[in-house]
Amino acid sequence: MEKTEDKEPSFKEQRIRKVTQLYYSRKDVQEAMFEFSKNREVTPRYFEGFGKRPDSLQYKGDIFELVKKGATSLHCSEELWEDPLKIVTGMNEEQLNEIRIGWDLVLDIDCKWFDYSKLAAKAIIEVLRNNGIKNIRLKFSGSKGWHILIPWKAFPKEINNVQTKDMFPELPRKIVGYIRFEAERSLKKILPEDFYKQFKEVDIKRGIKCNNCSEIVSEYELTDFFCSKCNMGEQRKLEVGDKQIFKCPNCGDKFDKKKFIIFYECGKCQKNSKNNQNNFSTAIEADLFELMGLDLALVSPRHLFRMPYSLHEKTALASVVIDIEELENFELKDASPMKIKIKDFMPKAQEGEAKELVLQALDWYSINKPKEIREKITGKFADYKPIKLSNLSEANFPPCIKKILQGIDDGKKRSVFALINLFRSIGMERDELEKRIYDWNKKNKVALKEGYIKSQLSWTYRRKPVMPSNCREFYQGIGVCQPDDFCKLIKNPVNYVVRKNFQANKSAKKTKHKAK
Repeated sequence: MEKTEDKEPSFKEQRIRKVTQLYYSRKDVQEAMFEFSKNREVTPRYFEGFGKRPDSLQYKGDIFELVKKGATSLHCSEELWEDPLKIVTGMNEEQLNEIRIGWDLVLDIDCKWFDYSKLAAKAIIEVLRNNGIKNIRLKFSGSKGWHILIPWKAFPKEINNVQTKDMFPELPRKIVGYIRFEAERSLKKILPEDFYKQFKEVDIKRGIKCNNCSEIVSEYELTDFFCSKCNMGEQRKLEVGDKQIFKCPNCGDKFDKKKFIIFYECGKCQKNSKNNQNNFSTAIEADLFELMGLDLALVSPRHLFRMPYSLHEKTALASVVIDIEELENFELKDASPMKIKIKDFMPKAQEGEAKELVLQALDWYSINKPKEIREKITGKFADYKPIKLSNLSEANFPPCIKKILQGIDDGKKRSVFALINLFRSIGMERDELEKRIYDWNKKNKVALKEGYIKSQLSWTYRRKPVMPSNCREFYQGIGVCQPDDFCKLIKNPVNYVVRKNFQANKSAKKTKHKAK
């Protein structure tokens, strides 16, 4: 019987195995990886397959022991656990919440093009900084992408009386969705002039975009079918290019295709160009979300990412941590295993530093969440129509709005969102509304940029009016909730203004009647 020879390792496997033992024997590499692994699930990769789960590092020397057994890289969880070894496959949400002590937000930029992955990282970092995040850490993935870390310490530990640690993965997904949306605008500003020419022949998703959520939309035909024999017909919504044949249910003959209308529909917002023509781009655009490679699905329970300083199987390069200032000039050779310098991947964040980011993301999600969820949650307020109030006085505004109108230090972006929605909901004319918003901004210790306010006003007037957030969901979070006795009777600032205005007008009529 002929002896079967073992399969010869591939070039990539041979390349990485030449350096694994020498590289992972470095004490500084072991120290950095071990420190980052604390309270995390850690799993080795043996070039092609992963090791058992759950697992964790107990000692610094465990890293080299795994390498001697054939490990080429180590991967860890973004979730932080009381004891990772307590995790049991198949645990339900409640059981996982009991042993989870927190989570880091790890933004995984999985872009196919190295130069553009750097631009995507720059755009995302700009969004984070615009939302008050000062302490951000960045590491090269080891191939073409990047990992951006905002640590658990930066997040508020409770939101609306719910522990933030238990809001995984829902909350980080909303945050990533918001960052993804905002970063597209930042990315457009820094793309080279010949970007679309460069990508003309590249297999990247293209199409008409929804102006509301920036997703590529679907193209449909609204088609009229008719049976001349039975003098009956039907209308069907079909994807463009659908070659299905439909038959008359009465006689079984093939329907004739009489006429059709092409329209676009956003699967996320459920808006279509038949009713909202201005909601869609007028030309085919590239999907910059795909270019960024920022995938929401990666924020999922027990998701693992490559540990800092771990090697990458495809390139044999290290997942090296760099300063943000080094991003512009970073080259692949800077991740050569024998040349790297060790830096801490865990930023020294301030407690609650990401509060502004969280609240902005929740505000964004409340408007941009899929329609079916929005209708389920908002119910009777889905078709809210503004109320035109007569003899409107600021004296009838709730305490939280009065406090905001005096000028504030924190929460200005969330406040402009609340003021615009309140003023539109009570029927304030656009000229007066804009004047009030600009006058209010002058009272703030540090005013918002005029361009930001202009874009918010422009954006909101492209949509139908919506009520501002309810009291418990919003105003307590920015420190302006100072309830009076009347607040006990209402849940939303609009209710407060309407009731107060009604009472004031009623009292004025009584006084006028007595005077006669």
